[in-house]
Amino acid sequence: MSHANSTQTPQPSGPLAGLTIFDLTRVLAGPTCVQMLADLGASVIKIEKPGSGDDTRGFVPPAMPGTDQSAYFAGANRNKRSVTIDIAKPSGQKLAHDLIARCDILVENFKVGTLARYGLGYEQLGKLHPGLIYCSITGFGQTGPYAARPGYDSLIQAMGGVMSLTGEPDGQPMKVGVPVADLFAGLYGAIGVLAALRHREATGLGQQVDIGMLDTNVAWLANQGMNYLASGQNPPRLGNQHPNIVPYQVFATADGHIVLSIGNDATFARFCQRFGLDHLLADPKFVTNAARVANRALVTETLANVLAAHGSAWWLAELEAIKVGCGPINTLEQVFADPHVIARGNLIEIAGKDGNPVKLVANPVRLSATPVDYRLPPPMLGEHTDEVLTDMLGLDASERAALRRDQII
Repeated sequence: MSHANSTQTPQPSGPLAGLTIFDLTRVLAGPTCVQMLADLGASVIKIEKPGSGDDTRGFVPPAMPGTDQSAYFAGANRNKRSVTIDIAKPSGQKLAHDLIARCDILVENFKVGTLARYGLGYEQLGKLHPGLIYCSITGFGQTGPYAARPGYDSLIQAMGGVMSLTGEPDGQPMKVGVPVADLFAGLYGAIGVLAALRHREATGLGQQVDIGMLDTNVAWLANQGMNYLASGQNPPRLGNQHPNIVPYQVFATADGHIVLSIGNDATFARFCQRFGLDHLLADPKFVTNAARVANRALVTETLANVLAAHGSAWWLAELEAIKVGCGPINTLEQVFADPHVIARGNLIEIAGKDGNPVKLVANPVRLSATPVDYRLPPPMLGEHTDEVLTDMLGLDASERAALRRDQII
């Protein structure tokens, strides 16, 4: 455990500098919310259980190079100070209350009612600290018949409908390849916290931000949700095809695959004229997007024969030259080597505790006046316990030693 003093912790900058978050989150949805706010300058105290910490600390392999720290944990926990407190014990609850009194925001993703058993629920803390913004991220929200259920990403993708939309028409329903239900819930949580901060600036009052992963999943059904509401028909799985636009999908080339994205009739006409397909523009089955959607199989088969005539590199060069949407299907190795990804700074390095660089994926928000602030690498478990308890609560070495003896920290 580190015994670093406050002079060793860089001071935050950014639009949220000066705000402090009491972070009671773990796994992904909650940590994603808090990391976004931390990158924007909020100071974060991540509260973890002594001895084990965030569940994702154990999600190995892989580990970060040269360490035993899980890559999963590292991806959602930079810019946070780790403090170990056992909030199940009365003395730990007192420490938590003392720290919360000095914080602006609390973010948690425990099951509904769990924190209330420890005196840390919103109904309890909101009365003690009227200005506190309390963000709760759960599987199903604070109310409703499913409120008590635990939430998991694949479960939410299934119940929220996205799995029914994903996959080949004759194959199994498929989840998305990354945990989008968790990530969206975290980002919606950050948006809710920012709105609550604006309200507090105007009124001095905090509030609870109630984020349910199923709610957010329903919200990001987007055009597919609206397709159902407009038609009353369940949208079918279309594999890599678009429900509302044709052609807008993956095509095989002579040596691989590319994505072809033709978003309007003018672009389709330009495509046909460039590649000797003018006759399609005289065919009512092809001339408008609505007609192409109605004749999806015919359009796909016709263009599949055309795309198979040349390799991917040839097609990408030709299509880009006439400003038709297209792209390669990159592996992650290719993504992180892409010159545009590199030029945009999407890969960052932060000096780790041992001084060696830690590679992380950058925050995608680009602010011209108050850029995101990368100041702390993902913390080791309990790394900042002494620092925080000394600086924020004034506990001396003997008081901290007593808390350790009692296994409170």
